Amino acid sequence: MLHLDHVVMTEPGFRLTADFTVGAGARVAIIGPSGAGKSTLLNAIAGFLRPAAGHIRWGGRDLAPLGPGARPVTILFQDQNLFPHLTVAQNVALGLSPDLRPTKADLAAVERALERTGLAGLGARRPAELSGGQAGRAALARALLRARPLLLLDEPFAALGPALKQDMLALVAEVAGETGATVLMVTHDPKDAQGFAGQTVLVADGIAHPPRDTTTLFADPPQALRDYLG
Repeated sequence: MLHLDHVVMTEPGFRLTADFTVGAGARVAIIGPSGAGKSTLLNAIAGFLRPAAGHIRWGGRDLAPLGPGARPVTILFQDQNLFPHLTVAQNVALGLSPDLRPTKADLAAVERALERTGLAGLGARRPAELSGGQAGRAALARALLRARPLLLLDEPFAALGPALKQDMLALVAEVAGETGATVLMVTHDPKDAQGFAGQTVLVADGIAHPPRDTTTLFADPPQALRDYLG
């Protein structure tokens, strides 16, 4: 279980509060206007930003003492965060061996992850030789190998066409279902939230509101969401 306990994030001219719980294994969309703090929320959970107040807990454990690499978290960014000088297989292997000294067992796991995500035979390519969808699959393969219980998606598939994006989200849902991971997904697209997430967090007017049933939220949206949807 993820618990944001009276968390306050501040920057010059910006303040965001969050006080809610996300159950283990949940799939939660995070939606709201640009600049409202959606990515800030994910970066705080991942450990890249430190709250001005409050605590972020996973399974009852305060994550504050843990750096990003030590947290039970994998985060996928918009740019996929693939290293251009490494092959696809090496990028994926970072999920198991950050020092790029994978064992034979690690390399076998990399091959299985590439096959699982539809990249079999592409391990020797560089990221620049991949399509957008293939790059997204490579990032997801690395996340699959990390097998962290909390998966954060900061619009990693936003640049993809609608059909390919839905394919990627279906693959995320499948992988998360197999591993039991909790997924928090930033999106600007209500259709993504409705198709992927059972619950949705609205971030608006300085507040990350507690998760609500996605269908119910969009059927009777609060004013802040109506203003955002137009």
